[in-house]
Amino acid sequence: MRLTLGALAELEAGLNEKSIVSLVERFEGQAFSSRDVLALLEAGLKGGRCDLPEGTLQHAEIAGGPMAAAKAAAELLARAFVVPQT
Repeated sequence: MRLTLGALAELEAGLNEKSIVSLVERFEGQAFSSRDVLALLEAGLKGGRCDLPEGTLQHAEIAGGPMAAAKAAAELLARAFVVPQT
């Protein structure tokens, strides 16, 4: 999974956020919803060119449950802003 610029733009629009920074702030402040987690994971899969049929993740069983899904989504978002070291 990865968050491309296109995936981030779609994520902003899909979650009605004015910026990706405000979405990051929701996760940092632990004010995110299950819809946020699902949208982030779907965006990461899409950015990684994994074309799952619409709604597949809504019925997926995730090892570790909702907290593991939230942790994966938060890590995916954080990694989108890491500057690679040269």
